[in-house]
Parts: sequence; structure tokens; C-alpha cells
Amino acid sequence: MYSLWKRWCKKDASSALDQRIMDIKKCEVPQHIAIIMDGNGRWAKKRALPRIAGHHEGMKTVKKVTKLANQLGVKTLSVYAFSTENWKRPKKEVDFLMKLPQEFLGTFLPELISENVRVEMIGDKDSLPAHTIAAVEKAMDETKDNTGMVLNFALNYGSRAEILAAVNKAAQDIKSGSIESDITEEVFNRYLMTDKLSDPDLLIRTSGEIRLSNFMLWQLAYSELWFTDVLWPDFKDEQLVEAIEVYQKRSRRFGGV
Repeated sequence: MYSLWKRWCKKDASSALDQRIMDIKKCEVPQHIAIIMDGNGRWAKKRALPRIAGHHEGMKTVKKVTKLANQLGVKTLSVYAFSTENWKRPKKEVDFLMKLPQEFLGTFLPELISENVRVEMIGDKDSLPAHTIAAVEKAMDETKDNTGMVLNFALNYGSRAEILAAVNKAAQDIKSGSIESDITEEVFNRYLMTDKLSDPDLLIRTSGEIRLSNFMLWQLAYSELWFTDVLWPDFKDEQLVEAIEVYQKRSRRFGGV
């Protein structure tokens, strides 16, 4: 009897989630969701596992979130995979993180192609290992004609470095006469790595930390922020649905009344 009750509860919970997903799709879905995927190391430590085990589990979460975001009609999903500051971590951990794109995209690429998802990347490629770049560029090339959701990896990315690079490039163009008008927000956006993407409507950060950690500082100016104590490997469909439900209840005024 107990096992029957458990199965019924599981089915009922699934049905309830399906209904919430249907309700979400009836309202305005955030077109661009950005996620700071935090808590992999702590997830592993709680289980007496090495930190790399948490990163490996977190990779599975990226797959699940990508599928649901695409199903919901999100146009861009940006995930903070590796920051310019993450090089300070132990070499063994960094080496593992540099191999993750190869494993992740190697196994997930056929599904991304079948689901019409296009892979993009922002960040400084120059400092990345050759095998990491090769894996990302292969995925970008094989999905370049896809017209669905953009899965945007922020890899070796730091917002301050991005902004400084944009300022320096704009200054060079002013000096050379390539720009004759004032530097407006619209003009400046063209120098950023996200020039072909809309600004995030919603930022999600997991693990209970409440900070931006040098992620899309310019682009997040008017994004809605949602924080959760859930560690990234434990982040489920329910959390993404909850974040979007909260977003849909907020009034976005962009500085107006």
C-alpha cells in the first residue's frame, strides 16, 4: 500500500509541475535567462567526494535546465561556466573543468542539434587549452544553422575585462576616425561580447551566495535577480519554474513609474 501511495504522490507532483509549466507558457517568459551555477564544490564536500565530482554532477544539471528552458520558449540561456578568477583554483580542478566542455558537448551535442539549439560562447579564448577551444568551436560550427534557443557559455569570462576591452577598442576607433558620433549605449553595446544577444531578463544564482561575481555587470543593469540556497547539482525543474513564476509576478519599470 505504501509503495502505491508513493507512486501516486510522484505522479501527482509531476502533474502539478506540468500544470505550472503550462501556466508559465501562457504569460511572458523571460527571453534571456543568465545563471551563475554555484555550489558544485559544496555539493561534493557534503558527500565526502572530491570537488570534481560536484562539477561532473553539475554538468547533468546544465542538460536538464537547457531542455526545460528550450521547452518553455526561452530564447537565450547564458551559463557562467568558468570565470577569469577561477584560474586561482587548484590545478587538478582547473584541468578537470577545462575537459568538461569536451565531455559535455561530446555527449549532448546530438540532442542540441535535434532540439534546434545553437551553441555560442563569450569569454577570452586565447588562454584556454586547445582541446577546450576545439570542443566549443565544434559545437558552435555544428549548430550554427539552428534557429532555436541559444545556449551561451561564459567560459574564461570576466565582465570587467570585457568592459575594459570594449572601452579600449572604442577609443582606438575614435582615434582612427571609424566612429564620428558620440559613444551611446547602443554604440557601446556593439563592442561587448554579447553584442548579438539581448540583455538578460532574469539572473539566477544558486547556493545561497548573493553577489554577481564579475558576471555581465553591464548587461544585468535592469535584470530581475533570483537567488536560491539550492546547490547547483540539486537544481531541478521545480527551481527553474519557481524562478520564472517569481519573475512573472514582478513589475519591470526600468526606472519609470
